[in-house]
Amino acid sequence: MQRTKITIMLLTALPLMTALNGCSKRQDADEPQVMKSVEETGQNANAEEFPTRPFFGDTHLHTSYSADAGMAGAKLGPEEAYRFAMGEEVTSNTGQPAKLSRPYDFLVVADHSENLGLAPMIASSDPVLLKNPTGKRWHDMVKAGKGNQAFGEWISNGSTTGKDLINSPEMMQSAWNSIIKAAEKYNQPGKFTAFIGYEWTSTPDGNNMHRNVIYRDGGDKAGQVLPFSAYDSQDPEKLWTWMQGYEDKTGGKVLAIPHNGNLSGGMMWAAQTVSGKPYDRAYAELRARREPIIEVTQPKGTSEAHPALSPSDEFANFEVWDKSNLGGNHPIGKEALAGSYAREALKNGLAYEQKIGANPFKFGMVGSTDAHTGLSTVDEDNFFGKTTTTEPSAERWKHAAIPAMKPELTTYGWALGASGLAAVWARENTRESLFEAMERREVYGTTGPRMSVRLFGGWDFSNDDAQSRELAKLGYAKGVPMGGTLPKAPAGKAPTFLLAAMKDAMGANLDRYQVVKGWVDAAGKTHEKVYDVVWSDNRKPGADGRLPAVGNTVDAVNVTYTNTIGAAELKAVWADPEFDPQQRAFYYGRVLQIPTPRWTAFDAKRYALKLPKEVPMTVIERAYTSPIWYNPQ
Repeated sequence: MQRTKITIMLLTALPLMTALNGCSKRQDADEPQVMKSVEETGQNANAEEFPTRPFFGDTHLHTSYSADAGMAGAKLGPEEAYRFAMGEEVTSNTGQPAKLSRPYDFLVVADHSENLGLAPMIASSDPVLLKNPTGKRWHDMVKAGKGNQAFGEWISNGSTTGKDLINSPEMMQSAWNSIIKAAEKYNQPGKFTAFIGYEWTSTPDGNNMHRNVIYRDGGDKAGQVLPFSAYDSQDPEKLWTWMQGYEDKTGGKVLAIPHNGNLSGGMMWAAQTVSGKPYDRAYAELRARREPIIEVTQPKGTSEAHPALSPSDEFANFEVWDKSNLGGNHPIGKEALAGSYAREALKNGLAYEQKIGANPFKFGMVGSTDAHTGLSTVDEDNFFGKTTTTEPSAERWKHAAIPAMKPELTTYGWALGASGLAAVWARENTRESLFEAMERREVYGTTGPRMSVRLFGGWDFSNDDAQSRELAKLGYAKGVPMGGTLPKAPAGKAPTFLLAAMKDAMGANLDRYQVVKGWVDAAGKTHEKVYDVVWSDNRKPGADGRLPAVGNTVDAVNVTYTNTIGAAELKAVWADPEFDPQQRAFYYGRVLQIPTPRWTAFDAKRYALKLPKEVPMTVIERAYTSPIWYNPQ
């Protein structure tokens, strides 16, 4: 990919990197530090304790230990997944060499807890599996060359009855021990964090209600309790009860990360509980505590916003999957959209708080991959797909991205996005430090690029603060970071926001930094507005207030772009011009890159393909910060 004057831009970006990190000397990533929570530090955090860099990783990767991956051809297990994430070259499930351009800082292997480890146990003729009648039957079918039939039987049962036909705690314990062993082996505090985790895969009537469960703990605690599965219950409240039970028994800590609200048929952020009860304060407080962050972007679509819900947002129509729910058995009607997208949920959360005294949807945002290949990849020129059928090939663009029960609701491979990454502001690369940052929501998500993004809210930021070499230090001293809550407004003041972004050192320039505001009025009606705060290239907004496009240097045929447009860094102080101190509100940042070639363009050149016009060849990569909330009470 063509990039211009990278060395010069890296040098000119150093002052902002220093400002974003908040220190004038280099901080060793391996040096242990302590970071207190927002609640402990309040508005004026101790300058010696704030996070100095974002750590990038994936909170949602599947390996062959997930039945829907392993039974569908995935061969790579947790060990290969960790080695790949740490920068080693591995051989993919389809026999291709695979290697990241840069290693990750952390990884969560989050295999499905439902029949965990089924495929590798079949492959190895595990005695634990063979003792189980159903396990032995599926094993014998696979060994007899009827693997597709065994997989079809397994997935059909899970989709229709929701019953565990194997029902073997011994089998789950064996697989869980293997997963824990791999995480413990590759966890290297200060260098690479291997989290222990799993995915709870509730899919009532084909609607995605999935959560990834992340442990702060090591194997000594995680191994004491078996993972909770959708066979146990499809109600997230039961999952939260299990989480409390785990913590009570072990003294450990866990959190849950919902994903793919866009495929939930409106259930993820519905107006009632799964059991049909209206929200009350206890429910809202419990949900916000158990699910402090969500996964807002991944290959199966981005769940930030939808153009039908945010018609005035020109960038809302990004990698939208809205043909059906996850099961491909129900089209998504307009009435279901409100419960499917994060921005609408954030707004509704304000209305619930106004009504019942607590906000059930007070969440931060990250990105992750949900890859079912053991390979977490987000670079457009190195995208190994979501499943084994969408690993690099000349045919993958037209394969089904996920199975659909109704063929007319199939979404095809070309619609997959090479997304996303979780960015965590922490003082050190350890399970404890990263987990605590997730708990306090000091995180953001990107669609792949490793941009460095800051957002602080307060009442006294000045324009000079944005130019300071100690921008981050000022941010923590005078305000709260992303994920925090502003204190009550001083008389006559509007909130000010200190924001900064720096491009990925190996990526494209930045177009603009936007602030998305949502609020609720006295009548309980919600509103939103997107503000262009700072942008590149000295553009001027038009008479309608809209900023002209940054331009487009993409050559889709030759798969190149140039950094002759855009900016390496953006920073500013912005005050809300329409602030009402009596109205609850949230503010989050959205940073847009200049257009670059999409993975489909790389495939078209690599395999000499002529793709249909509906297949996009460019992408505007972006980052989403966690919100900052304002509560007048």
